[in-house]
Order: sequence, then structure tokens, then C-alpha cells
Amino acid sequence: MHQPTPPSADHCRTAERPVPPLRSAAGAPPPAPAPRAPTPSSPVTPRRPRDLPPAHDALICVALPGLTLSTADGQLAGRGLEGFYRAGRRLLSRCHLRVAGREPLPVQARMLSADRARFTGTLRAAPHGGPDPDVVVERTRSADGTESIILRSAAAHPLRVPVEITLGTDLADLSAIASGTAGRDLPAGVRDAGLRWSGRSASVSVTADPPPADALASAGMLRWELDLPPGGSVAVELRVRLDGSGPVRPAGRATTNLLAPAHASGDDPRAQALLRTSVEDLQALLVRDPARPADMHLAAGAPWRCGLAPAEALAAARMTLPLGTRLAVGTLRILARTQLTAPGPQYGMIPGPRRDAGPHLPPGCTATEATLLFPVLLAEARRWGLPEAETDELLPAAERCLTWLREAVGDGTYLPDPQPGGPVRCETQAHAHRAALLGADLLDACGRPDGAGLRQWADTLGVAFRRDFWIDAPGGGRPAVARLPDGRHLTHLGAGLVHLLDTGLLGAGHFAPGLLDKTQTEHLARLLDGPSMDSGWGLRSLGTKEPGYNPFGHRSGAVRVHETALAAAGLIAAGYEAQASSLINGLLAAAEIFGYRLPEMYAGQQRTDGGAPPPHPAACRPTATAAAAGILLLTALVGIRPDAPAGTVTLRPVRNAPLGELVLTGLRVAGAPFSVRVSRLGLAMVEEAAEGLQLGS
Repeated sequence: MHQPTPPSADHCRTAERPVPPLRSAAGAPPPAPAPRAPTPSSPVTPRRPRDLPPAHDALICVALPGLTLSTADGQLAGRGLEGFYRAGRRLLSRCHLRVAGREPLPVQARMLSADRARFTGTLRAAPHGGPDPDVVVERTRSADGTESIILRSAAAHPLRVPVEITLGTDLADLSAIASGTAGRDLPAGVRDAGLRWSGRSASVSVTADPPPADALASAGMLRWELDLPPGGSVAVELRVRLDGSGPVRPAGRATTNLLAPAHASGDDPRAQALLRTSVEDLQALLVRDPARPADMHLAAGAPWRCGLAPAEALAAARMTLPLGTRLAVGTLRILARTQLTAPGPQYGMIPGPRRDAGPHLPPGCTATEATLLFPVLLAEARRWGLPEAETDELLPAAERCLTWLREAVGDGTYLPDPQPGGPVRCETQAHAHRAALLGADLLDACGRPDGAGLRQWADTLGVAFRRDFWIDAPGGGRPAVARLPDGRHLTHLGAGLVHLLDTGLLGAGHFAPGLLDKTQTEHLARLLDGPSMDSGWGLRSLGTKEPGYNPFGHRSGAVRVHETALAAAGLIAAGYEAQASSLINGLLAAAEIFGYRLPEMYAGQQRTDGGAPPPHPAACRPTATAAAAGILLLTALVGIRPDAPAGTVTLRPVRNAPLGELVLTGLRVAGAPFSVRVSRLGLAMVEEAAEGLQLGS
């Protein structure tokens, strides 16, 4: 039996958690301290990893490559992650406002959009006024490096108000801030209508409009004397710029057609808010490929993972296919250029980092997941309306992915784990089975060979999986999360099992058959619906009765939004609508609490009346997969199953209509706008579609 060597560390080299490599101010790795020899009186203890600065309570404005993080009071004091960023470098860490010698009293902080936040404060400025505030201070902070400060007067007499803004920066990389090695603020210099700071590799300027009356470099301070008429207002605008570069130009703002401007309406207002916020966050996370700026992909998430994560980028692009195929094309093109094409066992792989898999499994390799997702995304994008020319362009890269799959399996049945002698993972077999079936469908449709061989292996895998991975137990049994080389099972109940329900879209509105039979799927649906897995806010990544359960563990008990959405969509496709509705309502309830900007994960504590899901302090928010999960949830309720090459679309709405009437407009099927309405009785009606597109049965 042919067994290739696993991916090397060069192609699967970093941990999933979002701590970038440590860098010194010069950009080189800092020197390691000399080790001390242990003595009998001082035993060696392992160094505890440094905690990431918390981001769960920050207001994060994103329009990559621009990013700002602020606390609720609106003041930037240089603590933790606070500041304006561009491409991972902090341009400004302090922006402290005083009006009439005092800080405004914070009264409200809220997000206006994905890239802007507003902070409102009040103060009393009139010398003989009463107890009521007579000046309102509004600060609008944007990810593009601008801040607008507006003072509004409610005083009965004109006011002359001194305004002071203290500024500072360390020009630190995000990796240095995460590791606690950012260093001190740099000395400022006066430049034009503002201040300037210079470091070893960059310099940054802050300019003001109107120009300040005084600029004190030693204190890093700009000062104004502003006249406020009764009932009037006055504004100051700050602009933060990296010297030698222009304003931040977010990719998403310049490409309004990349993702269709979908809109939701109906009985449940949460659907409208979730879809709007999801689309905004996806636009904010778009990143251009430096080599070919016309191609774009989604960054994994802010603030920690603003670069390309292949598996997450493909998964998010797949969930956003109802908004069009342009994002899928850009993502596939970018990753096709990274594909390994040198002869050898890694031929056809798409490199990716290692991923922590929780307390029961060794780390996995996202290169395997990305390589298997590539042909799946291309095959489904074709069903949604990807033009034939772009399908043909990307088909060779998909064929190389499928070649890698066939070579990796060899004469065996299962796709081996990347670790030599490691467990064979249930999740990996689910990805491989789906890739084989959708890849075969794609090859057949494009007149390429080898589709029959892939189907034959997928059938063999299904028969063996149902026999080897099923654990008989009272109540019906369960699938094993993994199988060890000696045949023993890893039996813990985890969210990785949801990938068994994610089967993929074939022609004529059909889903590919899964690895489980009907009875086994029913048992899995019952397990996912049980109190051990369903927290009431979403699906836990590990059941509460399992060893190592931790409600804040990112793979050992926290609710991961992407997995919850996959479970809900898979349960709907399998016909278990009641179980899916429970997960959808839990996720919508959590979305409402998080302002409809869902984080990648939150604590898996049980939902109680009047409670809220505790945020995870290290979670990215927004993230590509969590934002795209909102698209998946709402379109799964409608049950859109397109087959653009055949000129048909099939609707399979959830019959119990858990959100009541739901209307989705502005989607895209077959390259044209598509709108659909689902009634309170669970009946669907197409209201707008491409000319000639027929409703399938």
C-alpha cells in the first residue's frame, strides 16, 4: 500500500492561535536569554505563555489594511491594543482629549458601521451654569486613520473653550504588542499643522484641521482655543498617515460589486440586522493580493489574524456564494498560485498552518483541509453561476488537489492524518469524501477523466467508515471523532462531528450523500441537540460530560460560530429541522447580544433567562467565517439549491419557518439578482431571478 510522507513543517508550520512571531524594533527576532543551570533548590518550571491583551471589550473598526481599537471611553491611552493601525503597525497609540481642562464624561460608545465608531461625552463648560452638561463632545473614529471631534454647545451664552489633544506612538508591530515587547513612546517633532514621529523603519504624522494654535513637541500636545456660539458647534479633524503613503484605501470600499448588497426583511428583525452586519464585516475584511490587486480574499479576522489563512478563506468564500462568485474566484486564484507543483508526495497541496485540535487530538494541518476545500468551492461556485471561462482557468489547480488526494490515500481506504502514525480523523474523512464526490462531478461536467475513480473510492470510504467509525452504545451509538492505528476509537463528543453533515451541492438541487446512513445521521442529530452539546447559544466544541471540558476552551467547550452554522445547515439538509431551529435561534440570540457582529467564538456556558454568553477575551471579532456564517444561516432557511449550468434553481425552505416570514433580496444566482420570499407556512416563492432560470422540482 502506498503511503506518502506527511506534509513537512515548511507547509504546516504555525499554531492556529493568533500570536504572530516575536519581532524586535528592528524587525529581527529578539535574542533568547541565556539558560540558567537548574539547582536542587530551584527546580526548572516551564514558562507560562504570555496572555494576549484582551480584545473582547474593544470597539474594533476594520477596513483592511486599516484598523483601530478603542475602549468605551473613546480615549486612547496606549494601554493594551489601543490605537490606529495600518498593515499590522500601530501608527498612533495615544489620543487623549481634554476640553476646558477636563476629560469629557463618557456616556455612549457604539459602532456606526464596520469601519467607524462614535464616542459621546458631556461636560459643563459655562462658568456659572447649573448641574446639567452644556457641551456634548462627539468623536467619530474611522479605520482609515481619521478622527472627527465635534463640540456642540447647549449654553445660553458664547463659550471660549480650550481644547488639548495629547498624542503619542511607539510604531510597534502587532506581534510586539501581543507579546508585551512594544517599547516606549517615541519623541515627537512639530511638522506643519501637527506632529511627527520617526522610528528605525518608519515615520508617521498626525495633521489637524483647523491647524492648532500651539503644537508642543515635548508634551506631544496640540492645543486650540475654540469659540462655541449658543446652540452651535465646532469641529476638529485629525488625520493619521504613514509618511510616504497616502490615505488607507480599503479593498472592500472600492469593490462594491464583489459581494452583492443583499437585504433581509420579514417578521424577525434580527435577520435584517444580521445580514447587514455580516455583509459589512465581510467587506471590511477584504484584502488585495499584492501580486495581482484585482484578486481579493478574506482575512481570517481582526485584530489577530489579518492575513491569509487558506482554509478559513476558502470556507468563508464558500458560505458567501449566495452573494456572488467573484470572491470565490479571487480566493481560488490566489491560493492556486501558492499550490505546490514540484514532483513529490506534496504535489498539489495548498500550504497552511497547523491548528490546535483540543485536549484529545494532536494538532492538525489546515493544508489538508484547504487542499480538499479547493475543488469543493470550485464545483459549488460553478453551480451558483461561475462562468465557464473562469471554471476552465481554475480547473487544473483543482485537478492537482484531487491528484494529491488520490496519491495520499494510495491503496488504502482512509486519508491519513498528517502526523506519522497518528489517529485517522473523522473530520478529515468527511472533507475527503465531499471533495471526491464534488470533484468527480466537476471533472465529469468539464469532460475530464478520473471522475469514476473518485466516486468508487468515495463509495468504498463510506462503507468502511460506517463500519469502522461507528461506536455501538445504548441509545443508538455515535461516530468516533478519530480512530487510532490499533483500531481503538477516540469517543469524546465534539463539534468536529458536524462536518459529517456538510455534504456539498451537486446538480439538480441535490446534496452529495454523506458518510453516515440515515439511522446514524438521526443518532448524530439527537446528540448535537442534547444539553451536553447545545448551550442554548450555539454548539459547544466539546460536550460538557467529556474530560477536559472548558467553556472557554477554543477547541474544548467554547461555542464556535462557524461550526454551529455548519451544524444547522447540515441538519436542515438532512431533514432535522427542529434541531436546526434550536441552533439557529440560539445563534441569533447571541448575535443580538454581540450587536450582530459575531466573534469567532464565545464561552459555552449554558443559556439562562436574562443571561448572556460570556465573550472570549482572545477571540477575533469580526472574523471571516463568523460573518459568512450569517449568510449561510439565512440562505439555509430558504433552501436555495442552484444549478446554473442546467438553468434551474430548487428551493427547499424550512417547513416550520422558525423566523416567520423571511424575504431575501439582492442575492445572486447565475450572475443575476435573485430574490425569494418564504411565508409563515414555510412556502417559498421566487420574486426575482435571471432570465430563463427555471424553478426545479
